[in-house]
Amino acid sequence: MDLVKTLSNQQFVLTKVDAVVNWSRQSALWPMVFGLACCAIEMMAAGATRFDWDRFGLIPRATPRQSDLMIVAGTVTHKMAIRIKRLYEQMADPKYVISMGSCANNGGPYWQYGYHVVKGVDEIIPVDVYVPGCPPRPEALLYGVMALQDIIRERSLMDDVREGRQKPAAVEVPV
Repeated sequence: MDLVKTLSNQQFVLTKVDAVVNWSRQSALWPMVFGLACCAIEMMAAGATRFDWDRFGLIPRATPRQSDLMIVAGTVTHKMAIRIKRLYEQMADPKYVISMGSCANNGGPYWQYGYHVVKGVDEIIPVDVYVPGCPPRPEALLYGVMALQDIIRERSLMDDVREGRQKPAAVEVPV
């Protein structure tokens, strides 16, 4: 909890280092947008002027070395799984993943009859937030971003140090 105390016309702000670092992390997420199928259209709509994800501090980046959030939107095939894993490993720590859409979450309608579809991106990389829908609305993606910000707000700096980076339990966004 932030406290402001005044002593003889000087103001002091007392807070925890975790709170300041987590506030900066949650307020400046730089997503690497990874649109694979029709969910990418809804992700682009979330970045457009009507929904405007800039107000959340999301600045889309085209390179994994400048990103700390990966949004996987669409059907993940075995051919693309290798590339997704490589890009995830190139991202700097701490890194977060949002799985957007039924195909990214669990293979959608394609995994049962197609040998080429991965049954969820969580088989390749760890996922923090699942956004369900086919395709999910832009509002659902923004709600997923807010859920990720809640996860970041509750983390501690020591969580990153202990045993590598422990992933929190995944959150599913309600429809």
